Amino acid sequence: MVLVDANVLLDVLTDDPAWGEWSANALRDAYEREGLAINPIVYAELAPPYRTARGLDAQLAGWLLERLPLPYEAGFLAGQAFVRYRRQGGQRRSPLPDFYIGAHAQWAGFTLLTRDAARYQTYFPKLRLIAPE
Repeated sequence: MVLVDANVLLDVLTDDPAWGEWSANALRDAYEREGLAINPIVYAELAPPYRTARGLDAQLAGWLLERLPLPYEAGFLAGQAFVRYRRQGGQRRSPLPDFYIGAHAQWAGFTLLTRDAARYQTYFPKLRLIAPE
């Protein structure tokens, strides 16, 4: 299973000129190989431009994304990674929810599809990533 980070979906949903094509191809390839999933945090990160959940759901319908619950074990792992981040001088620019996405993927043994590989590699070294080179 491939857990998809919000930045990849936003690239496609907004037709981002820099990343839209890369993200669409990566989504298609990941779906064909393993299947795609999101969790409630990714869903929440996608929500702001939409007036209703139905509007967002309509935009996501074509991607066949499995909607996964958040495991408590991953919550603990996310909190521990966030503490390390802050102790190493990390700013609040990287919110705890982003750490939860990485923790969820690592804990569940998923691959994470993202454009933000550096932080995930640093704090979740066992996590398999699909990211731009």
